[in-house]
This record gives sequence, C-alpha cells and structure tokens, in this order.
Amino acid sequence: MGTQNKADWNKAYRITLIEDQTHKRLRAFRFTKAVAIVGIITAAVVLFGSFYLIMAFTPLRTTIPGYPDEYSKRTAISNAIRIDSLESVITRWQLYSDNLSRVLAGEETLSIDSLVKGNTTRYLRAKSAEELKVRDSLLRAQVAAEEQFGVSDRARRNLPIEGKHFFVPLKGVVSQGFDRTLHPAIDISAPQGSVISSILDGTVIWAGWDDATGYCIAVQHESDIVSIYKHNRKLLRSAGEKIAAGETIALVGSSGTTSTGAHLHLEIWYKGEAVDPAKFINF
Repeated sequence: MGTQNKADWNKAYRITLIEDQTHKRLRAFRFTKAVAIVGIITAAVVLFGSFYLIMAFTPLRTTIPGYPDEYSKRTAISNAIRIDSLESVITRWQLYSDNLSRVLAGEETLSIDSLVKGNTTRYLRAKSAEELKVRDSLLRAQVAAEEQFGVSDRARRNLPIEGKHFFVPLKGVVSQGFDRTLHPAIDISAPQGSVISSILDGTVIWAGWDDATGYCIAVQHESDIVSIYKHNRKLLRSAGEKIAAGETIALVGSSGTTSTGAHLHLEIWYKGEAVDPAKFINF
C-alpha cells in the first residue's frame, strides 16, 4: 500500500495548450502531484505575504474598518484633554455639594487642604520629624535650583501638534490652499491693514524684509513648531520679543515681488516639515 501511494505522488501529469484552429501545440506543462501541491502552497504564501505588506506599509491600511486615521488620533487626544478637565470640574462640584450639605446641616465645611492631609496622614506617620525636615530641605533646594536656571516644566504641557489649541491669526477667505511641494502654506485674503495675530505663545526669531515675500515675521513655539507670516504691510514685533497667542504681530499687506494682492501667506512647520494650517485652524 505504501509503495502504491508513493507511486501516485510521483505519477506525472501534463497540461497542453493547443491552438483551436490549427491544432498546433503551443506549450506543455509536466508536473507531479507533489510538485502541484507545493506550487499551490507557495503561491498562496506569496499572495498572502504580498497582501500583508501592502496593507501594513501603504496608505491602504486606512481603508480597514476601525483603523485610526489622523483625524481619529487628533480627536482621541482632544477627548483625553477634555476628560482631564471634566474630572477636575466634577471634583470641585462634588466638594461644593458636600460643603453645601454640611452648611445646611450646621457642620464644619471641608477644604481641599484637609482632603490632601487626610490622604497623606498614613505616610507622614511612618516618618520621623527629623527625616521629614531633611526631605523638605532637599526638595526646597531642588525647586530653587530649577527655578534659578529655568528648567522647571511645571507650567508647560508639551503636547503634540494635534493637541494644541491654535488661535485664528486672521479672519478671511482662503485664496490658495496647501501643497507640500509647490505651495507649503495657505493664503488668506483680507482687507489691507487687517490685524494679524500669533497662533500660539512663542518668541519672534526673525522679523525683516525679503525681496520676494516682503515684510516677514517668524515665531518659534513650543513642541518644535514654527509659524511664518509673509507679505505683511507692517511688522509690529521685533526679533527676540516674547508674545502670547492672539497678540498682534503684523498688518495685512501686499509687499514683495511675488504678491498679487492683499493677503496673509501663513506657513506652519512642525519638526522641520511643513503642515497644512487648515487642518488645525478654522479660518
């Protein structure tokens, strides 16, 4: 029985292609059952591997239902920030309602400090007074050193660009859209002399004249973001000045040899690459 099965595996087959009218044999394929099975398995593996590579390393993966795209990521980050803010608001309202109930009942109200102390009592009891003094001195020295050299990050939230809240620099009509190669910016048409504002907090790193783009100003922001404003009529800030989001930095104009009318040419660069301002700002 084993010899017969082995003979079946080695039995040769042939597929012949013959022209219908002349009966001329065009091509013949000879194979065994083992070769056919190996060929089918190999073709299936290659086909599956090619499909996997295409779906994993090309933009086609965004067509998979449920796959997060750029909009979904920005929405998730925005929702996380909102949830964090809502949790703080809910905590304050809970404390307010508890205190209101205590006032109506004639009891002593609670304070945030008392809640914090209540949570830390167990930790403090395990430490001696002398040890707590030493720890307090070391902490005060560390904070003083950080404040002295400006390395404290307590007030900073280094969010990605998707989590930033951008201030609208100018209300107008988008006359030319973003093109990464030909036009890595957007043009916003507005009346001559309209006020231009900074999109984020930052520091002016350049303000001056260029023959092609006229009066220009560039602002460095946190998270490696740079905004550039071109074709201005007048610059209201100088290099080195610190500005806040929404503060006036220039006036709309049509300066420079490449300008065709009063408008703002706005560029946003994130980690050395131009991004479309319209994805983050509603003009």
